[in-house]
Amino acid sequence: MSLNYLYSDWCSGHSPGQVRSQIVTAGAWRLLTPSRCSLAMSYRRQRIRDPLHGLIEFRAEHFEHVLWQAIQTRPFQRLRRVKQLGFSEFVYPGATHTRFAHSLGTFHVARQLMEIIKRHKFTGIDEPKIQQVLAATLLHDLGHGPFSHAFEDVGKRLKLKSVDHEKWTERLIRETEIAEALKAMGSGFANDVADIFKRGHPESMYEAAVSSQFDADRLDYMQRDRLMTGTNHGAIDFAWLLANIEIGEVPHGVDDDPYGGSLETFVLGAKAVSAAETYVLGLLQLYQTVYFHKATRGIEKLFTELLVRVFESIRDNRVCQTGLPESHPLVKFALAPENLDVYLSLDDAVVWGAIPMLAEAKDTVIAELAGRLRDRKLYKCLDVWQLTAQLVADTDRVRRCCPEILERLKTRVIPGLAESHHLLLDQAARAPYKRFDESKGPLNQIRIRTADGGNLVDINSRSAIVPAIPSVELWRVYLPADQHDLRKRVQDTVREVVNEKRN
Repeated sequence: MSLNYLYSDWCSGHSPGQVRSQIVTAGAWRLLTPSRCSLAMSYRRQRIRDPLHGLIEFRAEHFEHVLWQAIQTRPFQRLRRVKQLGFSEFVYPGATHTRFAHSLGTFHVARQLMEIIKRHKFTGIDEPKIQQVLAATLLHDLGHGPFSHAFEDVGKRLKLKSVDHEKWTERLIRETEIAEALKAMGSGFANDVADIFKRGHPESMYEAAVSSQFDADRLDYMQRDRLMTGTNHGAIDFAWLLANIEIGEVPHGVDDDPYGGSLETFVLGAKAVSAAETYVLGLLQLYQTVYFHKATRGIEKLFTELLVRVFESIRDNRVCQTGLPESHPLVKFALAPENLDVYLSLDDAVVWGAIPMLAEAKDTVIAELAGRLRDRKLYKCLDVWQLTAQLVADTDRVRRCCPEILERLKTRVIPGLAESHHLLLDQAARAPYKRFDESKGPLNQIRIRTADGGNLVDINSRSAIVPAIPSVELWRVYLPADQHDLRKRVQDTVREVVNEKRN
C-alpha cells in the first residue's frame, strides 16, 4: 500500500490526533514507519471556495501539496492581477474574475477528466503523465501579460520575439521559482510540464485535456465567463458531458494513410449529441456577445495603440514625453522585452496605475489615448460588414468586399491622416469548431459514437447542426465621434469598393 493511498484512506480531513487514533485503532500502524507517519501528517488538505465549482480541493498528498506550493510562488500569484476577460468589465461590470481563479478551475476540471481515464482504463494508466497534465492545466495561463490577448497584439505590432503567451508560460515553468517548487516531483518534472506547451498540440489523450477543442481550459472558461458576465448565452450541459465521456481509439495517420495504428482519446457517448451541439453553439454565442463585443474590441484597439506609441517613444529615447519615470515597469519592458523578471512585473494593476501619468504626457497622442481609457471616452464603431450589406445583398460578395475595404483604408486613407490614431481597423474571425484538416491532429477533435453505439465519428458527421454553424467574423473601424469628415471617407471607401466589385 502506497504512502499517499494510506494517507488519503486514513488521514484526510482529520486532525493529527484523530489521524493517530485512526491509524492505531485500525492496526494500520504496521504499514507506517515513524518517519512515514510524520511525513503523512505533514500534508494538509487545502480548500478554495469558487463561484463556479464550489469547493476546489488540493488533497493532503505529496503531489497536490507540490502544486499548492507552486500556487504560492510569485509567477502564479501575479495571475490575481490579470483579469480573465481583459477589458470586458467595461461592458459587463461583473466580469472582473482573474486568470488566477480560472487556472484553479481548469485544474479542477482536468482532475475530473483524469478520474474518467482511471474509471474507463483499467490497465496501463500513466500516472506520471497524469501528474504532468494536472500541473500543466494549473499553470497554463502563467504567461499572459496585462489584459491578456490585447497585450499580445502589442507584441505583434512591435515584432517582439516572444509574443505568444504560451512561450512565456514555458519559460516561467523552466526558469523561475515554479521550477524549484516542482523539483519535489523530480528534477525533470518541470521540463516535462513545459514541453507540453512547447509541442503546441496533444500527443496523447492526457495532453488533450490541456489543449484541444474539448479541453479543461474551455470547459472552465465557457462556464466561468458566462457566470461572471451575467449573460444568458453560451450555456453548456457540463454534468451531462462529463457523464458521457468515454475512452475510445481513433486512427493515427497522415492523409488517411494509417502508420501508427490508433490512439486513445476522450470521446462522447451517443446520448451526448445534443450536449455536444450546445457546447459548440455556446462558444459561438460567447464570441458573438462577449469576446467580440464591439465596445470591448474598441477598447482593446485603443489600448494597443497607446502602448505601441509609449513603447516606440521609449525606444527612441523619449521617455520624458510619456509621463512615466525611467524606473517604471513599462519602461523597463520596452527596453528589455525578453527579460523574464521584467515581464513578471507587468500586470493589469501596473498598467492602470500608469494611466494617470500617461494622461499627463507631453506627447499629445499618448495623453489623448490614456485619457480616453481612463474616462471611458471610447471611439465609435463603424461595422464595415453592415455598411457593405446595405449595398450588397449577396453574403459571399459582402465577404469578398470587406477585406478590400479595410486594405484600402489602411493603404490610402490612414497614410493621409494627420492623426492616424483616429482611425483604428479591426478584423477577426473564429470558427466555433474546426474541421480535422484545419486543426492540430486527431486528438484535437470531438469524437462521438454513432447511434448504434459502434463507430466513432467526428461531431461534424454525427450532427446536422455543427457543420452549419458559421464562423464569427468581424470587419470594423473605430474613430472619434466628432470626426464627421473621417466617417464620410470610410463610407465613401465602402461604396467605392462595392461599385468596383459590381463592375
